[in-house]
Amino acid sequence: MRFRSLLNALKPHKTVPITPWRASSRWDLSPLRVFILFFGLAIFGLGDSLFIQAGIGNAPWTVFAEGLTYKTGMSIGFATFVISVFVLLLWIPLRERPGFGTLANIVLIASFIEIGTHLFPVASSFAVGIVYNFIGISLVGIGSALYITCGLGPGPRDGAMTGLHYRTGVRVGRVRMAIEVTVLVIGLLMGGTVGVGTALFALLIGQSVAISLGILARLTHK
Repeated sequence: MRFRSLLNALKPHKTVPITPWRASSRWDLSPLRVFILFFGLAIFGLGDSLFIQAGIGNAPWTVFAEGLTYKTGMSIGFATFVISVFVLLLWIPLRERPGFGTLANIVLIASFIEIGTHLFPVASSFAVGIVYNFIGISLVGIGSALYITCGLGPGPRDGAMTGLHYRTGVRVGRVRMAIEVTVLVIGLLMGGTVGVGTALFALLIGQSVAISLGILARLTHK
């Protein structure tokens, strides 16, 4: 019974649930909503930093950011910030509009990636690196679910994905895959780390987000 209860608790959610803190518009702010948004983005950034410290392969966008650090001398956090701002500029021809959450995404994720790389020690072995990866996937999944359910606007990458989808008519999944593969290849060519961690992220992050959304849905269900 306990095992079945655990499986039910971790059952993935098929959609984004309507939570009590969901905004009615992208600039509908309240102290609780902003706190949840900031907390979600913070643990997202910390989760991403664990992949960097694991040293066995980063998420595609972090591979790109890491490659940029090798070419420019930027810190990994600042490189992430620069990439996010550049992607946000691509919204202009796509006619996408940012929200408070979009701008917070740019600043906080980059900041907490930088904090995490100083807070967490570099993994001492491959096994420790794998543990870092799984914790990182969990944190990114939880963080994503928290900031998505605030309804304060998508992150720069998600907005670019949906904007391209609406403008081209190409399926969302294919657009996302094309973007992820492109930045991964560019990052790899610039020296970014691709490996087991990259594969784990690609395979498990979607499920991690879906499970986290399911947990939020059940915790807030009336």
